[in-house]
Amino acid sequence: MAIIPVLRCGHIGPSVEFYTKVLDFGRISHADLSDPCHVVLRRAGDVLYLSSHAGDGPFGVRVVVVTEDVDVLFKKFIARGLVPPKRDSPIHHGPTDQTWGTREFAVDDPDGNMIVFAQEADRGGL
Repeated sequence: MAIIPVLRCGHIGPSVEFYTKVLDFGRISHADLSDPCHVVLRRAGDVLYLSSHAGDGPFGVRVVVVTEDVDVLFKKFIARGLVPPKRDSPIHHGPTDQTWGTREFAVDDPDGNMIVFAQEADRGGL
């Protein structure tokens, strides 16, 4: 069984560009990117759906992506043009050790959905 999150996008084109060019997702569906649209993405074997259809959920959802090395990944994303938002949130400005045993950083997509990249702080993965 797979559980696949669906993230709502206002405009599919800029969202697909952000996820594929900055966050290392690959596009596995090749539908026309005219709104409304539904796109399937994959990253490290996991699937994520983006949708600009009005009934496909609210904006501002939070999704956690498990990864091996958040420090390296954060530097890679910054080098690709990721700009941390102007908000008072330590995990948006770099990897942070959390009290629950993970090391995390967060990224806001163009529609305000939060993608948290996390690894277990003392073992390199969850």
